[in-house]
Amino acid sequence: MSLSMHQASVPVFEQMLGSLDALLAIAQTHAIERKIEPSALLQARLFPDMFPLLRQVQIACDFARGVSARLAGVEVPSNEDREQGFDDLRALVGRTRAFIGALDANAFYGSEAREIVLRPGTPKERRLAGDVYLTRYGLPQFFFHVTTAYALLRHNGVSVGKRDYMGTY
Repeated sequence: MSLSMHQASVPVFEQMLGSLDALLAIAQTHAIERKIEPSALLQARLFPDMFPLLRQVQIACDFARGVSARLAGVEVPSNEDREQGFDDLRALVGRTRAFIGALDANAFYGSEAREIVLRPGTPKERRLAGDVYLTRYGLPQFFFHVTTAYALLRHNGVSVGKRDYMGTY
């Protein structure tokens, strides 16, 4: 039996979003217990030209929603990116998990050959087959932002490790 596009995407996003939620909960507790202003963690960057933790989480959620929606052939839900604190980010992760978890697995059938158009009508427009979109663009982008969020927390003294990053599988 071959791996379906749904199996290769939604469960992976669900696992890592669950991990991201747990990481945020640990970071929130860390800030409270050590009397650290939450914004010190939420605005932390690995380097000045990189996005802060808050934006890394938003982008990871954007990729989970966007990739799943495009592969399922449904409209990509938008997010206004107005999250300010840990509770807001955790709610965003929860909404993202709920959205992708509600997608019909049958809607992904044939999506490996579905043409996905990125940045339509712009000079940066790119057309990819669904399998290439998922494996060479969507998943790597998603993992980059989840990993960066983890690294930001670890770098800033939050006691998390590989087991926390991996989540439940």
